[in-house]
Amino acid sequence: MRAFRQVVETAREVCERYGYLEMATPIFEFTEVFARPLGETSDVVSKEMYSFTDRGGESLTLRPEATAAVARAFLSEGLMHELPLKFFCHGPMFRYDRPQKGRWRQFHQINVELLGVAQPQGDIEIAALGWHILEALGVRARTAMELNSLGDGESRRAYRDVLAAYFSDRRDELSADSQARLTRNPLRILDSKNEGDKRVAAGAPPLSDYLNQASVDFFGTVRAGLDSLGIAYVLNPALVRGLDYYSHTIFEFTTEDLGAQATVMGGGRYDGLIELLGGPATPGVGWAAGIERLSMLMAPPPPAPRPFVVVPIGAEAEAKALAVTQRLRRAGLRVELGFSGNVKKRMKRADKLGARAAVLMGEDELAQNAATVRDLESGKQELVPLDALSERLAQFR
Repeated sequence: MRAFRQVVETAREVCERYGYLEMATPIFEFTEVFARPLGETSDVVSKEMYSFTDRGGESLTLRPEATAAVARAFLSEGLMHELPLKFFCHGPMFRYDRPQKGRWRQFHQINVELLGVAQPQGDIEIAALGWHILEALGVRARTAMELNSLGDGESRRAYRDVLAAYFSDRRDELSADSQARLTRNPLRILDSKNEGDKRVAAGAPPLSDYLNQASVDFFGTVRAGLDSLGIAYVLNPALVRGLDYYSHTIFEFTTEDLGAQATVMGGGRYDGLIELLGGPATPGVGWAAGIERLSMLMAPPPPAPRPFVVVPIGAEAEAKALAVTQRLRRAGLRVELGFSGNVKKRMKRADKLGARAAVLMGEDELAQNAATVRDLESGKQELVPLDALSERLAQFR
């Protein structure tokens, strides 16, 4: 949990520097919020969503990702007149899939979304923000950025016809899932994890050959911006994000240190998403990153500060120890109170807690309005006035 919290808090702090405001969306939404924009042929919708019917007969779904939920919130809260908007969010997501390294059926993500910026500068900022967060977490050197362009709608329509013709000639070599996608969305076949599909897709004509000039210019500006910021990337013409709402720039940060599940952050531009949900044409760009995967790449966070243990001896000291313990906590110290047992038992618990020092309070100490502070490393102890106790314990830190 310390690593988990470090990922979230680091991302939040970096996002604030870029002007991103934190928001939260519900754990579940109406099923159509995800089914329509993610694509009926996507693995997420067809195989992985947790959907159920509530008591009112509505179909609800545990959120499998956050971007569509953010777009829904943007529409339902009437934020169309406040563009551009920058959002950061984090929380649990749910997908029915074989649990694997860094990915469980309930997993957690951080997300950033930039709405209302049609220019390629939005893509550059989003990618730079992801790079910055990975750097702040100390894992950037263990990742590589892969970059591609899906082009605009005109480019994808032209490429779709070419791709459909190519895969139709090799239909018998495709998996049943990819055969079903052939007529509805052949681009999805490029994202198939089936080994046979991968072999067929490897020979497909590249999308880059079918980008119109506007798409080429857009992608060129994105690349030039990343170059100017010193953000290294590798062009991957086979990169296709797994959801249908992407257009133009897409990217992933991958690693070789987590086995087959190499992607730790991924996203891109999704200019048509809000229209799919019934809203006005609104450009958008963003990414998601797995908290579990990031925390597995990080160096272990520093341990929590070692506590101090207050050990009262006798009924009178028991009552006094409560007030002393609370005062020490208010002074910013981590303090445990021995609740029961003799001195030997309480000191044994202090050792188990890894305590730095023990504060012993018995009749003699109370008579002097003081406590005995025992250094649990050296074994040395000294009598310290209660009024000076917090200052003395602070020296151990």
